[in-house]
Amino acid sequence: MKTLVIGASEKPERYANQAVRLLLEKGHEVAAVGRREGTIEGVPIWTGHPMVEAVETISLYVGSRNQAGLVDYMLNLNPRRVIFNPGTENEGLEKQLQDAGVETMEACTLVMLRTGQW
Repeated sequence: MKTLVIGASEKPERYANQAVRLLLEKGHEVAAVGRREGTIEGVPIWTGHPMVEAVETISLYVGSRNQAGLVDYMLNLNPRRVIFNPGTENEGLEKQLQDAGVETMEACTLVMLRTGQW
């Protein structure tokens, strides 16, 4: 099972980039989707809505104003949970995911990984 980071960037100062690197460091399988193609530590950053197999967790790094169209994409991936990182909170999207049986969390992926809460 893998984690999909949505909002990934090649820029190392971005939290999504740091999340991909820390997930890899902790031994997790990672996929990444962003606005621009690229790579993070060998993980390709895909654009659009690629079908990714075996997604357990989606870690969201896209602000609410840019989340239109993500609900169907995320539901098609059939994740167990979606983590809304700080700045991505969206009550409506969370409710749609919850109504479909997906666990949602307003949390920080980086903190969860560093404190053993993953």
